[in-house]
Amino acid sequence: MTAELVRGQNHPLPGTRVEIRVSAGSPVIAGVTLGDARGRLRDAGRVAHPAAPRLPGVEVSRQAAAVHRLAVDPAALPPDVHRVNVLLALPAGADGPVSFAGLPAPFVAVTGPDGDTLADYTVTGLDAESAVVALELYLRQGVWKVRAVGQGYAQGLAALFADQGLTEAAALAATVEEAVAAGRARAVSPPPHAPTRCPATIAPPADTGAAPAATTTGSATTAGAGTTPSGTGGAQTSARGDTSVPGDTSVPGESPAPGDTSVPGESPAPRDTSVPGGAPVPGGAPVPGDGDGAAAATGDARTTGTGQGHGGPGAAGAAVGAASDGARPATPSSPRAAGPGGEDPHGPAPAAAGPGTGGGRIDYRHPRRRPATPPRTAPDQASAPDRESAPDQASAAPAPAHGPSTPASAPGPSRGGGAPQDVPGRAPQPVAGDAPGWSMEERLHNQVWGMFEDLARTVAAYRSAVDFADARQERELDGVLADPRTRIGPAADAARAAARAKHDALVGQAEAALERDLAQLEAEAAVVEPALPPALAGWDSPVWRTYEPPAERPMSLRVGELSLPERVGLRIPMLVRLPLERGLWIDSGHLTGSVSPPADADEMRRLAALTATDLAARLLAVHPAGELTVHVIDPAGEAATALLPLVEAGVLGGPPAAGASGVARTLERLTRRVDLVQMAVRSGAADALPPDLDLADQLLVVHDFPHGFDDRAVNQLRYLADEGPSVGVGLMMVADREQARGYGPVLDPLWRALLRLSPVPDDHLADPWVGHAWTFTPSRAPAGSGTVARVLREVAAARRAAGG
Repeated sequence: MTAELVRGQNHPLPGTRVEIRVSAGSPVIAGVTLGDARGRLRDAGRVAHPAAPRLPGVEVSRQAAAVHRLAVDPAALPPDVHRVNVLLALPAGADGPVSFAGLPAPFVAVTGPDGDTLADYTVTGLDAESAVVALELYLRQGVWKVRAVGQGYAQGLAALFADQGLTEAAALAATVEEAVAAGRARAVSPPPHAPTRCPATIAPPADTGAAPAATTTGSATTAGAGTTPSGTGGAQTSARGDTSVPGDTSVPGESPAPGDTSVPGESPAPRDTSVPGGAPVPGGAPVPGDGDGAAAATGDARTTGTGQGHGGPGAAGAAVGAASDGARPATPSSPRAAGPGGEDPHGPAPAAAGPGTGGGRIDYRHPRRRPATPPRTAPDQASAPDRESAPDQASAAPAPAHGPSTPASAPGPSRGGGAPQDVPGRAPQPVAGDAPGWSMEERLHNQVWGMFEDLARTVAAYRSAVDFADARQERELDGVLADPRTRIGPAADAARAAARAKHDALVGQAEAALERDLAQLEAEAAVVEPALPPALAGWDSPVWRTYEPPAERPMSLRVGELSLPERVGLRIPMLVRLPLERGLWIDSGHLTGSVSPPADADEMRRLAALTATDLAARLLAVHPAGELTVHVIDPAGEAATALLPLVEAGVLGGPPAAGASGVARTLERLTRRVDLVQMAVRSGAADALPPDLDLADQLLVVHDFPHGFDDRAVNQLRYLADEGPSVGVGLMMVADREQARGYGPVLDPLWRALLRLSPVPDDHLADPWVGHAWTFTPSRAPAGSGTVARVLREVAAARRAAGG
């Protein structure tokens, strides 16, 4: 059973290796200090931080991120270490917040070797502090215990180190900040599984020395910036394994790297298309090692996890979604996407590919699809070489290693070669629906996730290569400066010029590979986007002009788009799975990571309300007539203008609830429905439900929270967020977390349970798997288009025709 600690409380630990998982609302530095029996530091060598992430018995992340996994093995600690302090700090000099005030309370959990959570602690009460000691693991009478500390420092890391007796506190704090600044936005955290489709190898010119290999062999792994503790899992979004980036990264959330790419003449390995927090989370990116310019695919490099996690950006959610205050993108997220029968449609992630497979073009023939077997030719109509050519063509794409297998005579996923065959000298042409699936909708869904992963891996490979080039140039310049005899003079100038030339050559190759891969992804997006059905299409898609209510609910829903700064125009749809297994939170407050010009408070509330209306309209449009009932709570009537399309079309379950009494009635009715359906399901007496009970799925849209909510209403809302999704009751909140600050930690579980979305473009969806911060752009109908109103009229007409 998990112990939920409060400040000062302790809990015993098993004495074996434990993992400390950190989730924060903004990228933070995570570190560990090793103190003696009095908690004093002997020297700077007893601090694990991004510049020195490994100490005996301790391993921490190499970069600032919203989600961390730290490892502590008490049995491997030095004998004189009696206290292990887990610290968190906001990076200095970044564009983010300068204090924890207004940020979500950091959440820290200690898990055992089996992955079960032993104790967790929400670090509340922080204000002007920029560094905090979150937890303390200490040895008392031969037993290791964990204590919730929550001691903050307004002067940052320097004050924290000085408080633990370190004389060179300021110098060490500066070293940590320099390491974080050097690796910001470039660190890559690899999972153990090799990616499959995107090129990641940057081959150096023959005269510039060895560049890092982008793939690993067998058990060989990489160790780069952003590495998390080895053992039970890799960096985790709040939704990875939960499901985006974006979403559920479904931010999107999970989350989740550059890998091996198909080379002409070779068969591509299957790619993982798992969906964290409703959003996909890409695989890990191999990171160049820090040896003397040698390839880092073997040797002392190591991975940092198995890719296990918990809500990306859906997650994309998401992904994308994890670190999205919801979690994933992460993420940061919602359970993994399930295929027929509830299993992951893509099967387990593939094993790492061998070296030397990168550098080629993207092969758009999906690795999990078998081309249709050509008809046999009669012996008297074909020569022997002609008859032998069929197996060669069939082997162009390997049989899937995992996933549903269907006999040749049975109906099942398409096996046709939807993508055109490669033409020598020409890049393969992308085809919409060129992914595994039992229907075109599922194939498009999986193809979108594949595009997300490919973009993540491609950019991660580019950043990794640039990091390697920077590090090698720095080492070579340091070598020139190390010897006083060679610091000046023609030889020194020549050495510097040679180092810069090597650096420029590697970066140039990385940029060329990035442009090549992004161009192919843009070509694929240009083909896929027009083919998307209404549930996955943007509001500006022509598909809405011929909209008709569907006969069945789709498998996923588009909530926005995800992009990266390397190509802001390339946007990947962020999808969440249906039915909603995680609520949505549209943040109407100040966005610290916004990439858009700051809007005033009134404008943010207006845009958030419009975003909620468009999402509610989209949900109504993709459900069959009468299978979704939408309820709205608007205590003060501030969202009346944004709600007009829903009200005028008559598609709501009733007028928007106003005032405290309206809030109470609506919440009472929905909580009663949850209770009745749960009891009926558990007792197997579904026919005993009251005849007046609405059995359609329910969606509650809450505006202006917490206005009009008393303590009972807040508890009912938390109950709906936790228990509602299991019985078809979803929640969408439009709220500013700062306005609900008075409730303190009571609401922290609510915020974590929801996938956070923004009403303006914002890069809040963290993806620790590859170190990206995904920019989420909400999906709203173009102003003045009338698309939403027209679609809602069709929905209302279908309801009337169905007798609803």
